[in-house]
Amino acid sequence: MKLWGGRFKDGLDETMEKFNSSIYFDIRLLPYDIQASIAHAAGLKKAGVLTEKEFNIIKTGLEEINNQGNIENIDYTVEDVHTLVEKLLIEKIGEIAKKLHTGRSRNDQVATDERLYLREQILSIIKLIDELINVLEECANKSKNIIMPGYTHLQRAQPITFSHHILAYVEMLKRDKSRLNDLKKRVNIMPLGSGAMAGTTFDIDRKYVASLLNFDDISYNSIDAVSDRDFIVEFLSVSSIIMMHLSRFCEEIVLWSTKEFNFVEIDEKYSTGSSIMPQKKNPDSAELIRGKTGRVYGSLISLLTVMKGLPLAYNKDMQEDKEPLFDTIDTLKNSLKVFKGMIETLHIKGENIQQAAKYGYMNATDLADYLVRKGLTFRDAHEVVGKIVSYAIEKNVPIEQLSIQEFKSFSNLIDDDIYEAIDLKNILKSRKTIGSAKWEGEV
Repeated sequence: MKLWGGRFKDGLDETMEKFNSSIYFDIRLLPYDIQASIAHAAGLKKAGVLTEKEFNIIKTGLEEINNQGNIENIDYTVEDVHTLVEKLLIEKIGEIAKKLHTGRSRNDQVATDERLYLREQILSIIKLIDELINVLEECANKSKNIIMPGYTHLQRAQPITFSHHILAYVEMLKRDKSRLNDLKKRVNIMPLGSGAMAGTTFDIDRKYVASLLNFDDISYNSIDAVSDRDFIVEFLSVSSIIMMHLSRFCEEIVLWSTKEFNFVEIDEKYSTGSSIMPQKKNPDSAELIRGKTGRVYGSLISLLTVMKGLPLAYNKDMQEDKEPLFDTIDTLKNSLKVFKGMIETLHIKGENIQQAAKYGYMNATDLADYLVRKGLTFRDAHEVVGKIVSYAIEKNVPIEQLSIQEFKSFSNLIDDDIYEAIDLKNILKSRKTIGSAKWEGEV
């Protein structure tokens, strides 16, 4: 069955037939195509194109197709999901089905289907992000009294709490959620009624149809409506940012689970072994999410490249939007689910983390702040502390193990209260600014 066969005398070459077909992947849009078709039929009835009886027959037929669930023996020789729905509807209700395509094109049809599908998927992804945020906040609450080294350049920098580190990712995920909610506004615009690219001569009340499908508004330029894939590009961009955030955390978990760090241990449910080395316990859950981030990036670049040279309006190149979209949604949702399980079961080795915090001269900045409060400018204090650190490194001791005489050899402003000022717990207690890494509990 072809929706465009009248113009052609010869059939497609067999290779071209398969090359042209999208039914193998756009079958996922079937329930959304039916949903949009019922609303379109209601618009045709309101415009006087369909009688009440015809509308009811079409609506019932479409609902029966939808209620079949997984349609058995799908005819994969049809070109796309739109052709399949029309074919099934003709088989079910006869010639009346052929009236359904009045006043619409597959161009506005597919754009509507994709928006309905993506709108639903965004809500599902937001729910997964909320669940992950809850797990991370619970993890942070349990580890709020663990002092750990904070890093810049992967070098120990300043003391923080483990919970503060975890909550940094919560902030990232909150921004991700905000981006999705904002994107949802641009997704929830209905292109149906734009036809192939110039609209239709039938007086279809597009705002009425949009209300039936719970769209916030309709598109206002028929050319843009059928040629726009910004909403998919934007979703792929937001998804890339989410995956980047997960990947950064996964990189840290991979590092933390090494014997060299030994900060955490991934549960066996989220680890795998080696086919040759019996002792291995590999952090494959984290590594796979880290790797699949590149896959999502690829989807974004793929669609940007498809769209970058297309003249208005619709071009068949745009059929290439679906596989990157579908694959990204599957990859992102699975990654969020696995990441959540990995964090829920993660064993945090608090003693090892706190032991690491004792080394690395991370109280150097606070020693400089101490000197500033004694009257030095920060620049001069920075130089003095740099010399103290260099001296301590040569002696192979932490700063806090230097004697008061050694301290005074660098600055007479240093008194016995220095030891209290550079104690790691006191440093965290002394943080003043909103958003700082502060001490929140007793060990």
